[in-house]
Amino acid sequence: MDFKKILVGIDESRYADHAADYGFSLARKMGAVIAIVNIIEPIPAAVSPMNDTTFGLPLEGTADVNNVEILNTQNQAADSLLNRIVQKYGSDLQVTQYTDYGSSAEGIINCGAQFGADLIVVGTHHRSGFDRLLMGSVAEDVVRKSLVPVLVVPLNDKPASE
Repeated sequence: MDFKKILVGIDESRYADHAADYGFSLARKMGAVIAIVNIIEPIPAAVSPMNDTTFGLPLEGTADVNNVEILNTQNQAADSLLNRIVQKYGSDLQVTQYTDYGSSAEGIINCGAQFGADLIVVGTHHRSGFDRLLMGSVAEDVVRKSLVPVLVVPLNDKPASE
């Protein structure tokens, strides 16, 4: 099977970095075009509105300013990550970049559909037990919900023993 369009889901982890390396290498070998996506998940705001000390009323717009600043910071971090991955693995390729907001698995799948990907590449964090229950598994969700093949690239953390 030949893959013509490969989408790689990335985040700040070494697992995603390893998957990006694998995805870019695969794209070169198959002559495929490549895209990368970073999903910005919402941060629950624990910001209580500031009050006008004179009247004890909430100040309008304070939470909105904080949300805009957080969103700008997240966008800058995503752009920096995407550019770093392109420089590291794909400086000789034309790479489509996506940033999406919301659930990581759904965002990866949606960007894959928008790109027309016929393969999605993701890394895995090897979570199990309680960690997996709390954090979930993006790779597992992508595999379960994707309409195209998904390549899950593990990173072996164990040192080679001989």
